[in-house]
Amino acid sequence: MTKYIFLTGGVVSSVGKGVTAAALGRLLKERGFAVAVQKLDPYINVDPGTMSPYQHGEVYVLDDGAETDLDLGHYERFIDTSLNRVCNVTTGQVYAEVIGKERRGDYLGGTIQVIPHITNEIKRRIGLVAKTTGAEIVLVEIGGTVGDIESLPFLEAIRQMRSDVGRENTFYIHVTWLPWIGATSELKTKPTQHSVRELRSIGISPDMIVARSDHPVTEDLRDKMALFCDVDRRAVIPMVTTPVLYEVPLMLERLGAADFVSERLGCQPRRKPDWQEWEHLVAEVQRKKPVIRVALVGKYVELHDAYMSVREALNHAALSLGREIEINWVHSAELEKGRGWDAVRAADGVLVPGGFGSRGTEGKMQAIRYARENKVPYLGLCLGMQLLVIELARAILSDDQVNSTEFDRTTRHPVIDLMPDQHGIADMGGTMRLGLYPCHLQPGTVAAAAYNARVVQERHRHRFELNNAYRDLLASAGMRFSGLSPDGRLVEIVEMADHPFMVATQFHPEFLSRPNRPHPLFVGFLKAVLEYGGAHHDGQNPAGEDEPSRPVE
Repeated sequence: MTKYIFLTGGVVSSVGKGVTAAALGRLLKERGFAVAVQKLDPYINVDPGTMSPYQHGEVYVLDDGAETDLDLGHYERFIDTSLNRVCNVTTGQVYAEVIGKERRGDYLGGTIQVIPHITNEIKRRIGLVAKTTGAEIVLVEIGGTVGDIESLPFLEAIRQMRSDVGRENTFYIHVTWLPWIGATSELKTKPTQHSVRELRSIGISPDMIVARSDHPVTEDLRDKMALFCDVDRRAVIPMVTTPVLYEVPLMLERLGAADFVSERLGCQPRRKPDWQEWEHLVAEVQRKKPVIRVALVGKYVELHDAYMSVREALNHAALSLGREIEINWVHSAELEKGRGWDAVRAADGVLVPGGFGSRGTEGKMQAIRYARENKVPYLGLCLGMQLLVIELARAILSDDQVNSTEFDRTTRHPVIDLMPDQHGIADMGGTMRLGLYPCHLQPGTVAAAAYNARVVQERHRHRFELNNAYRDLLASAGMRFSGLSPDGRLVEIVEMADHPFMVATQFHPEFLSRPNRPHPLFVGFLKAVLEYGGAHHDGQNPAGEDEPSRPVE
């Protein structure tokens, strides 16, 4: 029988439910259990694919092409497993399914209500996780906080799960925040007590409380929460904020969280957890290391969560090289105004991540031109590849009108365009290339050397492609097409032959990077950054202070 662990949040949002779920999943996997994690998101959007990164951070893409919440990135990085589309459920998906059934007459004219129709659909989707992944233990995170009106159907559904699958197969964890009162220099448990009371008022009594705090939680506070919230004292888990994200599983292990959960669910661990590799990882993060600097040029840099997987992939690669990454967050629109170039020049590498829309693209291309002309290591991701192609074509043709049809439908030179069979598709999602696709690497290229492979699988999220009509033109200027689709029709990776490392991918390699298994392209990029930094240790612009590569506005 599948075991279910439900995680709810209280007091405030962004309290760390996602990381807690991911870390606990890792603990259970270390004990030999097959684990999967699901996120129930209460917003009415069908998925975060059309939401602004300012609203929701990055969109994380799975192997099967599902556009999901960024918490699924935490799940995959911690548990080191590939999830699928049933692992992210939204209110929009649930209502769309139920309304579709009603329109088809599946309910035989019955009145459609939140209970039982909506809650039954939620429970059906929870049950799909074990069926599609083979997980023995499914951790389910409910987005938002207790008391949010939009979360109520999800909370009612997980309340019903205890009756449906049995009390011995369900476990409820409530993650709360302990605020620090500066006037009295103490932590307060009253908000947690109120949050638990609210949870119990809808029929859910937590089996465990994870008490998040920026300050140490004393034993008497644990006793107080156990007493007032009616949970076992062992089940009050103080989770003090740590600067090292990957330390959370070790903290939960020391506090006995997984042992308590296993006992309550009647799960006998199959092996003793081996944390040697994870402890080495955390020790490496904490160790003082030489710093390498990379300029990340994007348009959502005010919210670092918009590039969470990119940031983590850089961290993973830097750790593997015994270095600490320092990211200079550069707003591409500022570069267009002549501002922010000090941060670009101070870095030993330039990275342009993915994105949609024309805002800030000219600034990104200025940064790309700077990297290309001054031989600064460059890594482009998705849009970062397309803009490299546009920038090079503009230089070849001496024509600033060269563009992508995403930004200029009437451009004379559409070097980036929809494929012919995509024209005429009205649905925004219909033209998207989403999910895992094979990429054949060309021998003798920088990309092939970085991967040390002939064929790789990578995750995509984009609509426009390199226009094959311009391949010969681009090749004449030294661009190599180092990664192609199996039929050779789609360009997946480009690189510059006369550059130490100027590689750009149509896909998103950051989604497959793991703490103990960094992505090879990020490792290759940072190796080039190290070499460049060694040759230019003073951090100055090798072309001089006059910045000849930057257009004058």
